[in-house]
Amino acid sequence: MKTSLSISSSLEENLKRMETYFDNCKDLKITSWRFGPDLESTAFTVYFDTLIKQDQTNDVKKALHILVSEDIGPALTITIEDIIRFFENQGTASPTTQRMETMDQAVQSILDGEVVIFFNRWDKALSYAALDVEQRQATEPITEPSVQGPHVSFIENLDRNIGVLRNLLKTPKLKFEFCCAGELSQRKIMFGYLEGTVDPETLTVFKQRIAKIDKEEILDTSYLEEWIGDSMYSPFPQVRYTERPDNAISALLDGKIISMVNGSPSILICPGSFLEFFITSEDYYYRPIFSSLIRWIRVAAFLIALMLPSTYIALSSFHSELIPTVLLLAILNTREGIPFPVMVEALIMEFFFELLREAGIRLPRPIGSAVSIVGALVIGEAAIQSQIASPVMVIVVALTGIASFALPQYNMAIAIRILRFPLMFLAATFGGLGIMFGFILIYLHLATLRSLGQPYLAALTPLDMSKLRDALFVFPRKVLLHSPRSKHMRKK
Repeated sequence: MKTSLSISSSLEENLKRMETYFDNCKDLKITSWRFGPDLESTAFTVYFDTLIKQDQTNDVKKALHILVSEDIGPALTITIEDIIRFFENQGTASPTTQRMETMDQAVQSILDGEVVIFFNRWDKALSYAALDVEQRQATEPITEPSVQGPHVSFIENLDRNIGVLRNLLKTPKLKFEFCCAGELSQRKIMFGYLEGTVDPETLTVFKQRIAKIDKEEILDTSYLEEWIGDSMYSPFPQVRYTERPDNAISALLDGKIISMVNGSPSILICPGSFLEFFITSEDYYYRPIFSSLIRWIRVAAFLIALMLPSTYIALSSFHSELIPTVLLLAILNTREGIPFPVMVEALIMEFFFELLREAGIRLPRPIGSAVSIVGALVIGEAAIQSQIASPVMVIVVALTGIASFALPQYNMAIAIRILRFPLMFLAATFGGLGIMFGFILIYLHLATLRSLGQPYLAALTPLDMSKLRDALFVFPRKVLLHSPRSKHMRKK
């Protein structure tokens, strides 16, 4: 409940307001107590016992320990005038203690897991941090497993994630800014950047778009993409996600902006370019020649996942003369008795594969992988035996699925899954000409797509070899650190 009322100097009035704001909140605790000479002064404490540490029961000692001369014992000599004089003129008792003037601030502090104390005859209130919500411990990244390199991931605690980044990038140029979104959730949003490295125009555009998120209920970092992205109707993602601190640090050093939401372990990286979706921080932990080979394998996997089914449909339906005679006879032999055209056969098998993929993701982890493997084997073998699909089509669909799993970013794999079906329809209708037409449309879309005002095909169109050197090939670190792309890291 939003209010702009000032805190009353009447303790009874403040108590009525608290009971009204938090009506039917059974986990709210209101504790009244006395202090001062002859225990004449009164006060009460408000907090949610489901949010704070249960061992913090001595509220008087916590809030007034600067004024109490002894470490233990009742505050029998402190008057309300002493409290007002100290907190009005000198400050607070600890860095976690704050003085509040409005009921709005008091309500928000209680919801944030703080203990709020109201005093009689004082139109202010005190709060101190006591949040103690169970947090997940840092483990290995789930979506980005690592063979070599750091094995730590972000968690759902925003402050802890910022501390990890501060520990890895110890410079005052690392800036973090905060805002809140949602009238009910009041979710804390953070975005960070490296001053002197980030493009000022890109940062300005980002701030303008993030400022539009005010009353929207943001529950996860992925919610921010709708406000930050330039085109939400494009199948291609314009931002990246990561759970690894080393990925976030390398993005900051590269002039990117990161953003995260309290309660989400994912970090959003923007602006995104097409080639960056084939790069991982683990590429720099191996020898350059091996990392370059892995990147080319990812590019090949992208092409296979995108066009292998459509290419097979076009060759078998329109351009059989391009297939070697022996291979063509083998394909015709396996397709003997299949009652469906190649297009319908491909759609059936793709549907079965997508169904198995979703089932493997949604099922509990101990049985999800087993169901996916066994289901694929059983359905593939049954489809061949019942002559619903040919063995070649099963191989094509399996290779397509495996290639889509080789991409580092899951949101790029989703884009391929969407575009694969239009290319299949074009191949079944126009053959190779349809595939060519589809690729022209995809390229035109990529050429016009932007992320925070930056070209999506940066370094490719127009061609920039200084930026392309860290895209398709991985050069030695001493070359990369002295490249124009990393000029902010060099000493003048």
